[in-house]
Amino acid sequence: MRYPVTPDGRYFVVRGRLWRRSDPSIPEDERRKLVGELMRHRSAVGHAKRAGDAAAEKEARRGVHAAKVALGERGPVWWQDGAPDFNRYLVKNSPYQAWFDDLDVKGPTGAAPGR
Repeated sequence: MRYPVTPDGRYFVVRGRLWRRSDPSIPEDERRKLVGELMRHRSAVGHAKRAGDAAAEKEARRGVHAAKVALGERGPVWWQDGAPDFNRYLVKNSPYQAWFDDLDVKGPTGAAPGR
């Protein structure tokens, strides 16, 4: 499934919420390496949760966070124009609302997600 991407390429939208995209200036081989690390840490979170190992889960979540920061999905923004970060905002509470309202992305109920 493809999620709508804002016209400036900074975010994608899932269920009416903005999520920051990876920094497009990261070279492809480095991006693949970082995504691999992210997936390994996410898997470790699941294993730790199933095992009831709170310390291992905490460590795995630190790894997820570090990978996301390295990818530019968290931490300082990767764009240079001084625009604020709307990561995790609802689209309806952001400057992207009109753009999103013009999209034809309807869920099974016929309503746009997150409304």
